[in-house]
Amino acid sequence: MTPRVMAYRVRHEDVPDTSEAFERAAALPDGPEKDRTRGEIVCAWLPMADRLAGRFRHRGEALEDLRQVAAIGLVKAVERYDPHRGTAFESFAVPTITGELKRHFRDRLWSVHVPRRVQELRARVRDARDELAQRHGNMTPTVEEIARHAGMTEDEVGLGYEAMECFSVLSLDVSLTAVEEGPTLGDSLGVRDEALDAVVDRESVKPRLRRLPDREKKILYLRFFRGMTQSGIAEDLGISQMHVSRLINDSCARIRRDVLRDVA
Repeated sequence: MTPRVMAYRVRHEDVPDTSEAFERAAALPDGPEKDRTRGEIVCAWLPMADRLAGRFRHRGEALEDLRQVAAIGLVKAVERYDPHRGTAFESFAVPTITGELKRHFRDRLWSVHVPRRVQELRARVRDARDELAQRHGNMTPTVEEIARHAGMTEDEVGLGYEAMECFSVLSLDVSLTAVEEGPTLGDSLGVRDEALDAVVDRESVKPRLRRLPDREKKILYLRFFRGMTQSGIAEDLGISQMHVSRLINDSCARIRRDVLRDVA
């Protein structure tokens, strides 16, 4: 850190006077010197960015990660700030950094996908709850009180409360009972039914199977549903194995042709 930046931080702590550095950066062409000057400004304002990050520390994210997000917002503010507009840098930087932090929570930390409308309900419920709690001596307000205060329905308040739990999720290994070796949350979830892929094929084939002659239907049933060999079917029906093979091939080819024709 350069001596100039140290002077900023000692004299002004959280809100340093970097107007001269901004003027100098604005006059410089893009290049290493301009980047270095902006870097000095960023270092000088980092304490303020850290303070803004601290406001979000109780929302399920590590403070160090929040500081990094705030620092990114600070860098963006320094790059976009125009000292000739007459606005103090602090007035420009605070909403920029705060917006970056809020965007971080909105876009990165949801453990499950939550629609934007529900995210907005969550923010309204949280703000109303905090305001009422502060007003009533930290007493937790009821759903009805929050709804009335925020101009929401009680169902919307319920959705907002549910969304507050979406930053963290339970492990699938969590036990559903007090028994250590009991069923877990993962055991209660459904699994993919591989047979679903064959549903359309089965339904397409059914009417074609019904139209087959009785002997062909029986041969296909014995072969594909009873698992009999062609020689076993031939012995059962009193015909040759070659004849059974030809009937199976002809029946399957006919069904396949009919299905493909209907699809086309």
